[in-house]
Amino acid sequence: MDATVLGGPRSGTPGRGALGKTIVAVAVEQEQPKGFGRCRLTVIPDVRGLTVRTFLLSNVEPGSTVLSDGYGSHPPAILADYVHRPVNMSTSGVQAHVVLPGAHRVASLLKRWLLGTHHGAIEADHVQAYLDEFAFRFNRRKSATRGMLFGSPL
Repeated sequence: MDATVLGGPRSGTPGRGALGKTIVAVAVEQEQPKGFGRCRLTVIPDVRGLTVRTFLLSNVEPGSTVLSDGYGSHPPAILADYVHRPVNMSTSGVQAHVVLPGAHRVASLLKRWLLGTHHGAIEADHVQAYLDEFAFRFNRRKSATRGMLFGSPL
């Protein structure tokens, strides 16, 4: 589980602090021994504990193990509903894409898809619809039959 920001260069604080950016929560299943399962993407207004908790409860089954970076809002968001395995990026010396490969891969693919398919011309009002389409396509990428493309939601 992680968060990413969408939006071009803006003035102000880099990353989540810049005005005019859209924050997206990302959750990706890790398959064993390797690979990624389904993803969930949701526009969130901020990265505070209550917001992250709402995202988790809506998208991740309680009792699951949640891998995350050491961001301060994650422990209050997870509480006793999940097993939390945080990694503090600043003290571990490991890069974030190594610790959270699924979330970073999906965020990267999403941004590339938006730039390639939509030429980066998306409007803030419709970002959730774009996220839903991307997740729909990503979650069905391994489907063996065409009928699964439009079957019941996961």
